[in-house]
Amino acid sequence: MTNWQDLSARASLASHRLIGWIYWDPDAIARFTALGVPNGIGYYVTSRAAPLAAAGNNAVTAAFYTIRAEFINLSLDIARQHTTFEDAYRVRNEAVVRGLHDYSPAIVDGLAALAPALWQAADSLPLAGRVLHGAHKQWPRCEDQPELSAWLAINCIREWRGDTHFAILASEDITGVQAGLLHDAFLGYPGDWIPRSRGADDEQLVAAWQQLDARGFVTDSRVNEQGLAFRQMIEDKTNSLCEKAWRHLGEKTTTQFCELVEPFGPIFLARIDATAGENWMPAARDSRRV
Repeated sequence: MTNWQDLSARASLASHRLIGWIYWDPDAIARFTALGVPNGIGYYVTSRAAPLAAAGNNAVTAAFYTIRAEFINLSLDIARQHTTFEDAYRVRNEAVVRGLHDYSPAIVDGLAALAPALWQAADSLPLAGRVLHGAHKQWPRCEDQPELSAWLAINCIREWRGDTHFAILASEDITGVQAGLLHDAFLGYPGDWIPRSRGADDEQLVAAWQQLDARGFVTDSRVNEQGLAFRQMIEDKTNSLCEKAWRHLGEKTTTQFCELVEPFGPIFLARIDATAGENWMPAARDSRRV
């Protein structure tokens, strides 16, 4: 019998790697800058949030969960002054196509062939509570460029996973900063790297450590085994709930997608390493815990 939780985790990791490199891609940032945005400030937030941004900064902050509100406000407000979210989405997509052909040309035809099935899987997912997924789902699917359309479908499924993961964290009363500290420990990252990368300051970090300590998740200023077990529970529940898309796609096609993308995972990660650094896009990383 298929272990759907494991297959969900496998497909999700492949998805994070297929998508993640674009958020630090120099060509994408250059295209965004060419729209008039000074130094491409806020490209990550704007390009990812473009389908939801018309709902306002608070909606985006709520959907992103772990990123500091002031950074989201700065990013979206600057974008509004100089361009449109439709154009930000367009130039990001142009960079996706260029990158797929430049970095992983052998993947293009296979990915393109999967586009209709991937969109059927994305459309099969329930909308309730998945705001960022819902926003991406209603934006242009670029069917005339099937490799891009497939990439957008995977991103839509990936955002459903993100919405689901954050809903689980919220149900467990875990703040965005606490989530970052737990994820640091879960991956074996140094100290408080993840929450600081998302804008957390010293005061917020002190509060988050105190809150985790009060729940028994901290020993000697580090996340302990109880905290790691809790974080594993979050991951397992996320993978379990996120089986839905892959079950709809089916075992054969999901495995086909994984086998298509996985050989290029190191290439996509190398792009992130070269353009952002070796810690960025933690969702696409293997654990470094010893």
